[in-house]
Amino acid sequence: MEANRIGRRTVLRTTGALAAATVVTGCGTLMGSSESRGSGGSKKRLVVSNSGGAYNDALTEAIYEPFAKETGITVTTVNYQSAQIIAQVKQGRPQVDLMDNTLLNFQKMAGLECLEPVDQDRLKSVKGAGIAEHNLPAHAVGKNVWASVMAYRTDSLKRAPKSWADFWNTHSFSGPRSLQSAEADLPELEFALLADGVPLDRLYPLDVDRAFASMSRIRGEVKKFWNTGALPAVLLGRKEVVMTSLWGGRADELIKQGQPVAYQWNGARRMTNGWGIPKGADNTDAAYQLIDFSLRPEVQAAFAKLSPTGGPVVPAATKLLSEDVLATLPTSPQNLKTGFDADAAWWDKNRDAVTKRWQEWADA
Repeated sequence: MEANRIGRRTVLRTTGALAAATVVTGCGTLMGSSESRGSGGSKKRLVVSNSGGAYNDALTEAIYEPFAKETGITVTTVNYQSAQIIAQVKQGRPQVDLMDNTLLNFQKMAGLECLEPVDQDRLKSVKGAGIAEHNLPAHAVGKNVWASVMAYRTDSLKRAPKSWADFWNTHSFSGPRSLQSAEADLPELEFALLADGVPLDRLYPLDVDRAFASMSRIRGEVKKFWNTGALPAVLLGRKEVVMTSLWGGRADELIKQGQPVAYQWNGARRMTNGWGIPKGADNTDAAYQLIDFSLRPEVQAAFAKLSPTGGPVVPAATKLLSEDVLATLPTSPQNLKTGFDADAAWWDKNRDAVTKRWQEWADA
């Protein structure tokens, strides 16, 4: 879920290698000068890339500022897309020390040899913390979990939908719907398969043919395949649709406004944001210190209180949160039982082919 938003504390830098990023096939170390990079020296300034906006503000309050106070290392944030950093690494001149991005994007970057492998021995907060294995891949460290869920208008339906099968049931739950397009992020093939009876624990590898057949059955009731994160909440708030998929937190905003909206966690698709160190980064020592700091239970809990995308990866953090906060998080003990984690490796391998098929299907 990379974004082009810039928060009030975010410094946006430009790079002259953007075009090259789209055709990169690998990331060797091409040093442009005799300057020694990747030394990992203990410096007092750390440059971190994230998606900006409210997400950056929450990170700043919960992580960056307390980290700076404790260590004396100041954090400067920039808003780079992964393609930009790939181009920088290819030139041998990464402009950031640490990236905050999805594990799916890190899967791609690792395949291009653009990330440093993670040395978990340098992360005290990981040892014995109970972090799920899929959130600790070889070249990244999971930090916070967000999810796509089903939201609906309580004033438009006679009863609450409980599953994606209900979403697909246009007879008992009539009215226009909305689902995510491939333009926004991953198309929601998993929801189509769940609606068709595939169990949560047997989703992957995705049966793409079956998923598109299921999508075709509901297509006539889908008013809009949304292409921006804000759009489904707008459609729901204006009563243009009675049900929609949306990213976690968007429905909470409508509920706070007094809208007759609710959402449910059954079949929620979880995605993880985490940390990755670009190959050749200049300040790896400080990067590891920030990663380690962010995985402390109390820091995880502080971020969860500020961001709807802040589902902790450290189970102990949930014990520090109120029931009201836990109800909004995909990694609360209750919500973990009813959702599933997107398979980053499968999507990395199949995303281009699925996106192409989606576009052909949508245009037909």
